[in-house]
Amino acid sequence: MTTDVRVYDDRVCALGEGPLWHPEREQLFWFDITEGKMLSREGDAPLEWQFDEPVSAAGWIDRDTLMVASASALLCFDIETGAREPIVSLEAENLYTRSNDGRADPVGGFWIGTMGREAEPRAGAIYRYFRGEVRRVVPDVTIPNAICFSPGGETAYYADTATGIVWKQAVDRAGWPSGRREVFVDFSGVGLAPDGAVCDAQGNVWIAQWGAWRVACHGPDGRFKVALGVASAHTTCPAFGGPDLRTMFVTSATQGLEDGLLDHQPGGGKTWAARMPVAGIRERRVVP
Repeated sequence: MTTDVRVYDDRVCALGEGPLWHPEREQLFWFDITEGKMLSREGDAPLEWQFDEPVSAAGWIDRDTLMVASASALLCFDIETGAREPIVSLEAENLYTRSNDGRADPVGGFWIGTMGREAEPRAGAIYRYFRGEVRRVVPDVTIPNAICFSPGGETAYYADTATGIVWKQAVDRAGWPSGRREVFVDFSGVGLAPDGAVCDAQGNVWIAQWGAWRVACHGPDGRFKVALGVASAHTTCPAFGGPDLRTMFVTSATQGLEDGLLDHQPGGGKTWAARMPVAGIRERRVVP
């Protein structure tokens, strides 16, 4: 895919993740999970908030408030003051897990994955928060990723990076899984590791591939269409943003790089941006 990809933010993340374009503020938020940081920009000024545990994903509640997923809770976060308070606990009794990938669904819910802090096999799950209730929807997950939703909201996607499989799941009108899930894309035979993902307005699914220097686009039928190359091996998650939703932001990581490899990829861990030929979907609001 031929398009200019530039560095949006040059701060190097150990595990950059969870980019969220806030549609009312027209502002990008993202995370450095293992460092317990949420990052953003206001014009040319970098912004940063420190948490006392890993944080990984967010949804927007209103112009000034985010829902932030931490290792032990879903938090209500005031952007202007930095104040935060728990909305509901998330595996708070388990000191060996943390949150990972997450995204708001079309009817105001929020899907969030958990995983072992050392990626222990099947130690995590995927949950859905909806109007005060947290319910487990996918058990026994090792590395939950690729949570996103079709433009019409009838299909949820998610992956377990450890298995290489991206699943698609029909959801009912209230946003809960309905019926049996189906394989959307199986990367296990080709050695690719699906990470975070996002849908565009045409129903394509853009999947970051850990270790592959790219974000791959698959059509609604699961077939590969095109890839956006990024100058970082460990791409972690894409998000559409900008006033016309035609900018793709891509987070990346330095975690997992062998000693010396970072010297050969100065873009590792940075956050990237590219103008795209297709628009994304406005991020849905979380109903607290």
